[in-house]
Amino acid sequence: METINQSRRHFFKVAAAVAGSLTLGVYWDAAQAEEKAAKVAGPGEAGSTELKHGLFEPNAFIRIDPDNTIHIISKHMEMGQGSHTGLSTLIAEEMDADWAQIRTENAPADASRYGNMAFGNIQGTGGSTSMANSYLQMRQAGAAAKVMLVGAAASLWGVPASEITVQKGVVSHASGKKATFGELAEAAQKQAVPATVELKKPEQFVYIGKSDLQRVDIMGKVNGTAQFTQDVQLPNMLTALVAHAPWFGASVKSVDDSATKAVAGVKSVVTLPNAVAVLATDFWSAKKGRDALKITWDDSKAYKGSSADQFAAYQKLAEQAGKETLKEGSAQEALQTAAKTVKAAYSFPYLAHAAMEPMNCVVQLTEQGCELWYGAQLHTIDQMLVGKVLGIDPAQVKINSLYAGGSFGRRGNPASDYILEAVMIAKASPDRVPVKMVWTREDDMRKGYYRPAFYHSLQAGLDQAGNATAWFQRVVGQSIVTGTPMEGMMQNGFDPMSVEGAGEPYAIPHKAIELHTPTDIPVTVQWWRSVGHTHTAYATECFIDEMAHAAGKDPVEFRRPLLKDSPRHLAVLNLAAEKAGWGTALPKGRGRGIAVVKSFNSYVAEVAEVTVKEDGTFSVDRVVVAVDCGVAVNPDVITAQMTGGVGYALSAALGEKITLKDGQVEQSNFHDYTPLRINQMPVVEVHILASQENPSGVGEPGVPPLAPAVANALFAATGKRHYELPLGNKA
Repeated sequence: METINQSRRHFFKVAAAVAGSLTLGVYWDAAQAEEKAAKVAGPGEAGSTELKHGLFEPNAFIRIDPDNTIHIISKHMEMGQGSHTGLSTLIAEEMDADWAQIRTENAPADASRYGNMAFGNIQGTGGSTSMANSYLQMRQAGAAAKVMLVGAAASLWGVPASEITVQKGVVSHASGKKATFGELAEAAQKQAVPATVELKKPEQFVYIGKSDLQRVDIMGKVNGTAQFTQDVQLPNMLTALVAHAPWFGASVKSVDDSATKAVAGVKSVVTLPNAVAVLATDFWSAKKGRDALKITWDDSKAYKGSSADQFAAYQKLAEQAGKETLKEGSAQEALQTAAKTVKAAYSFPYLAHAAMEPMNCVVQLTEQGCELWYGAQLHTIDQMLVGKVLGIDPAQVKINSLYAGGSFGRRGNPASDYILEAVMIAKASPDRVPVKMVWTREDDMRKGYYRPAFYHSLQAGLDQAGNATAWFQRVVGQSIVTGTPMEGMMQNGFDPMSVEGAGEPYAIPHKAIELHTPTDIPVTVQWWRSVGHTHTAYATECFIDEMAHAAGKDPVEFRRPLLKDSPRHLAVLNLAAEKAGWGTALPKGRGRGIAVVKSFNSYVAEVAEVTVKEDGTFSVDRVVVAVDCGVAVNPDVITAQMTGGVGYALSAALGEKITLKDGQVEQSNFHDYTPLRINQMPVVEVHILASQENPSGVGEPGVPPLAPAVANALFAATGKRHYELPLGNKA
């Protein structure tokens, strides 16, 4: 028994954070996460789940205070996607807590305790992994806390633990004895940690799958107490605005800052290799000072190409053999013997993330290291790169993670670009005070990191009966991870995110995909909401529609046999078609289109309905969404994310693009980079498939099917195909 007691302390750890409180931590082995998920009680079963020895230090997720408040420490950032609510739901469920007790806060930067199991030994939020990698981990933490609270009550009352019940944060016994979690917290610290925990069966769920939970972040955002980077104020802090080089690859040649230093409130000017920062007592003083700078740029190594030049080069590359990323059968031979062939090419521009809150970061350098305040998305990468810049250990980089006003991938930059810029400014500043670096919308738009531009060339073959026999695709576009700390994501010499989802999941016997990755374009790129699926889904789903038309078949009927090996794809396809009234007649000038995409292990089908007006303009009137994301932990959050994904995707489908002229980004703000206006937002209906699979992501999967569904609907209404995004306002 002693051996068991010693062993189980590898799994749970109890510590007093404050007098009388209970803090609970759980060990978890990221490398074996999938294996464990298969062994412990899953969403469709209950049982005694052994918590095996892990590699990490304790992940402390729960703190119960004497005042009965339960603090959930979230290892995933809250940027509007509902992660704080989701993780808190899991713990509250297994604890049988009262939802009103729950308070959620960001975890400190410490990958040993708060690592994302989908990323390995890295702390971060992204890839729609928050719920997927935390589902069992958080539930087990909650169940363990409940066992210890019940054990404390049993010991105090002298009754068997089996006779004690817990409901809404109150521990009770038939004798009439009752106690709150807060009253039991101190005694629970003395309890032996459980070697196994019992997880609830789905029919016992009180919170999971219910639609009446208020989001834990809502009140702070309503009453203004939620803390964003702009809210941070430190003694003697200066605000820094940055003038960036107008070309990618350009650098600073000389600076005349005499007029800048004459501006009231300006304290200093800092020159970086490719930028100049003005530090002042407030934002407007810094902006006036920046506007007064006279900078001569060295453009000898600058990129001076245009978007037209780039796509012309991409088109030529697509005519040549590329890196083979997929080969099934003999696509080229099957094309030569096909009864009918279909060809198409699609082009996709650079896209900005355009989060409502532009990039910003507060830096304070001390003798002990560096302290940062911002909406941290990739804590571990940021710590590593900041430590390298400052010549200190990454552990000396303390990150205070705050709410973020959106990200869509931008704050999870594998180069930590704006974080390093803020740190370098603080390091070079002669003032030796805290620095709040603020990017304006124009800074973010013109010197950001973008969804790469892509070009797709496709060919397909059909037999006499109109069945698909061959699929050949060439993809051209920049890699996201090459040359970054995330380069380990490369597979067989190529970036898998460039082709993820291409040609999937259709059961076509002969299939080949090739990739060209240009390396001579210095335009900075990174992941954008749903990453590669943003372009591969459009190319795949529009092309499948075109194949269906060539075969003389209904688009839904054409897809069904091709999805025979993917029942979850087929299920959402059928549900979306049914709920949208697929096949029923529409008035002249109206059309329906469909698309189905798996991304981030979630399955989403969308049907778009459009109306084309007499002047050729069109509106998107209705979007029906069917989603299978496994167990629906928070249905309201899922609905919100699907709806938001439709709006975000429609923005890009209709009008968003970043273009280059003489190497400079032409767009600057929301007047020429045009997100969806509220009067353009369609009615969105979301239908969630009941599932017993483990939860998967919902932050990104609502995006990919939208644009192809709209384009296919326009074809249904007009007979015209669209091979380039954005679509504009003409059908």
